[in-house]
Amino acid sequence: MSGRKDFLSQAAPENYVAGLGRGATGFTTRSDLGPAREGPSEEQIKEALAKRAQQLGAAPPTAYGAAEKKDDHDDDDERFQDPENEVGLFANGAYDRDDDEADRIYQEVDEKMDRRRKIRRLITDLRPLDTYREARERLEREEYERNNPKIQQQFADLKRSLASVSDEDWANIPEVGDLTGKNRRTKQNLRQRFYAVPDSVIAGARDSTQFETSLTDNGTQTNGSGADNSDGTMTNFADIGAARDKVLQVRLDQAAQGSGTDSVAGSATNIDPKGYLTSLTKSELKAGEVEVGDIKRVRVLLESVIKTNPKHAPGWIAAARLEEVAGKIVAARNVIARGCEYCPKSEDAWLENIRMNDNHNAKIIAANAIKNNDHSTRLWIEAMKLESDPRAKKRVLRHAIDNIPQSVAIWKEAVNLEENPDDARLLLAKATEMIPLSVELWLALARLESPENAQVVLNKARKAVPTSHEIWIAAARLQEQMGNANKVNVMKRAVQSLIRESAMLKREEWITEAEKCEEEGAILTCGAIIRETLGWSLDEDDDRKEIWMDDAKSSIGRGKYETARAIYAYALRVFVNKKSIWLAAADLEKNHGTKEALWQLLEKAVEACPQSEVLWMQLAKEKWLAGEIDDARRVLGKAFNQNPNNEDIWLAAVKLEADNKQTEQARELLQTARQEAGTDRVWIKSVAFERQLGNVEAALDLVNQGLQIFPKADKLWMMKGQIYELENKLPQAREAYGTGTRACPKSVPLWLLASRLEEKAGVVVRARSVLDRARLAVPKNAQLWTESVRVERRANNIPQAKNLVAKALQEVPNSGLLWSESIWHLEPRTQRKPRSLEAIKKVDNDPILFVTVARIFWGERRLEKASSWFEKAILLDSDLGDTWAWYYKFLQQHGTEEKREDVIAKCILSEPKHGEFWQSVAKDPRNASKGVEEILKIVVSKLE
Repeated sequence: MSGRKDFLSQAAPENYVAGLGRGATGFTTRSDLGPAREGPSEEQIKEALAKRAQQLGAAPPTAYGAAEKKDDHDDDDERFQDPENEVGLFANGAYDRDDDEADRIYQEVDEKMDRRRKIRRLITDLRPLDTYREARERLEREEYERNNPKIQQQFADLKRSLASVSDEDWANIPEVGDLTGKNRRTKQNLRQRFYAVPDSVIAGARDSTQFETSLTDNGTQTNGSGADNSDGTMTNFADIGAARDKVLQVRLDQAAQGSGTDSVAGSATNIDPKGYLTSLTKSELKAGEVEVGDIKRVRVLLESVIKTNPKHAPGWIAAARLEEVAGKIVAARNVIARGCEYCPKSEDAWLENIRMNDNHNAKIIAANAIKNNDHSTRLWIEAMKLESDPRAKKRVLRHAIDNIPQSVAIWKEAVNLEENPDDARLLLAKATEMIPLSVELWLALARLESPENAQVVLNKARKAVPTSHEIWIAAARLQEQMGNANKVNVMKRAVQSLIRESAMLKREEWITEAEKCEEEGAILTCGAIIRETLGWSLDEDDDRKEIWMDDAKSSIGRGKYETARAIYAYALRVFVNKKSIWLAAADLEKNHGTKEALWQLLEKAVEACPQSEVLWMQLAKEKWLAGEIDDARRVLGKAFNQNPNNEDIWLAAVKLEADNKQTEQARELLQTARQEAGTDRVWIKSVAFERQLGNVEAALDLVNQGLQIFPKADKLWMMKGQIYELENKLPQAREAYGTGTRACPKSVPLWLLASRLEEKAGVVVRARSVLDRARLAVPKNAQLWTESVRVERRANNIPQAKNLVAKALQEVPNSGLLWSESIWHLEPRTQRKPRSLEAIKKVDNDPILFVTVARIFWGERRLEKASSWFEKAILLDSDLGDTWAWYYKFLQQHGTEEKREDVIAKCILSEPKHGEFWQSVAKDPRNASKGVEEILKIVVSKLE
């Protein structure tokens, strides 16, 4: 027995009220005048009822629900309570069922009004429509989910019951797909099956552990048995290196072509779809190369096609060609014969049938084809080609003309078969009567006639086809042939007639016709076409000058120089005083014309543009190059009259006299020029002239005088330092360079000379200091960075040189000079190609970098590639003399004599002025009188 008291014997809890759980609050009797005791407060009742409802899992009573958190927007605050008894006005009154029902009704009304107020507040929000819609959709979604529960919710109780499953029950759950003993036994049998291993596997396993090697003649490594070690135990480094080189070569070519040098390389990176498809059609498969399964599948498809639509000729043709590809020529002939039966009006089917048969059967088939298609030009021409006898061919064509008298192709074939020109002329006359609108027949007849009769024929043709420009061009060429081109302006009448007929061609099309005439030798007609049509459809507001210049350049690019000459002539008639057009025309005559034509053009140019010193100097130069020294002097004299005190003309006159060994006259001209046109350039040329003559004192005196007048002329400071340096007066040279760098801090050549002077004196530390100050004065300059790297490299400080190159490439990443220095001097031989590929991707079209790539290929004996890259560099910048020198040096070892002469001629024509080695040689006073060819050979000898 437990010592615990029973329920009825225990003491009541604190604040216990009997019957409170069922809603009782005490009781009264007839003898009582009031309640037995004061009941609990309203808050205590609500709390007790809510706690009871929570334990039972039900909702609280309607009138005494749990206290909810008041809404921020609730209007039922203490302001609306009874002012005399604000809280619990009827707290101590009796509460019966009617009171509960009234409270419940009031609470429902309050909740409904509260919901309405909340919805009204949501509608007046910043996003009223969206918020209201979201609230409504949320309610609808909750209602839908309550009415249509998910499968996961339906099985929620079953999932909860899985918690009671034991581990043994989990282990006894069978695997999916293994419910029968048959499958289990089959898998066990497969695992126990054995196979016989071939002897080759055993032999390969035996040889895989052997490392005996030997070297072949080409340097590749092989094992003793000569077997191919495909298991990876042996590594063929020679093959790997060759493959790597090949990949890098392809990438270099792609990078060069993709960097915008398509016009330079002469090749394009885009694929021509038409040419690509044409190449595919040329690669026909043989019968043995086609898989049988493919043929069977295609045969089934094509049989379905011809059965579904037997009147479809392409289906029969495809089926016949399939059998032909499969090697069944007889079956192919039978198929195409059936196709001709089903499609007797199809030209293609009959032509395919003729092609697949031999000559005898083909003639019979052609006859049947023509019976069904007597108006088919292609069938008549094919039937003619089957005949071997010319008379039989003519007979077939006569029948064809009888059936198709309007076919131009048949008339042309009939004319071509005639050997006698008179018979051909008769046929063409008849053809033009039958087909008066055929321009080809009219032109063919005119070509067979005499000039007088041809003129009559062309007049008839012009009346028959007034919209044809070909007839007018033929008439103009006929007049040129007869020698009347300058008397009769046919093209002017042609333009007027075509404009009346609204058949005028576009300006570009007329240029194309002019180029055709030039190609066929009709130069005067070409000029007449350009003269009468070049201004067509262009107004004065248009950029006519630029348009015509572009047209001329395009014609020059296509090799049509007469057309370009005519375009320039027309442009000069419109723009007489445009110097750029005169210079372009003179360049055309210089490169593709005669010396006399160039002189005449330049004389007209200086008359039209007398203030252009460039034209005067070019005319004087051409006269001087031709040996006409007196004429050159006269030209310069006229230039002086038109352009007094022009330094270019003064210096041209000085150069003319100096080259002709007239030293005193040249010195007098320079003295006069310094007085009348005293520019810094005149002083520089004066100093250079004295240095060339070896007058060091006079040159030094002129330098000092010039620096007093032009203290900012960096070239005068450089000349002063060089004079002292040649005299081996290093302190004075250092002082000149130092003063010059302070006066001209942005002059890169002056900084370079100062650095090289210190390096020549053996003071590398001071050279570094000079270059550091130079880089501060001229930031992001590739020449200064390259010189700093070279100073360290020449001092055998390779790690510092590599560090400087890394910094330089970060500051100037697009410099081909820096990349070339890094690739050629600071990279191992095996890393040059990858670095050059990286450089080409980052640098856009740099000739110095292209020369470096060419030298890499040269070192690898890839001569064609090296030559290609040298030519790319020259086309990219023909003014760079170092590129010409490297190419000529390459050709000295691996080129022909003709190629070397061609390079020298092109170099002389280009007259290069720049390049590190080229400028150092060309500006040496000892080489002042040497020509381009001599300078080229000196530079080649100095290249490293």
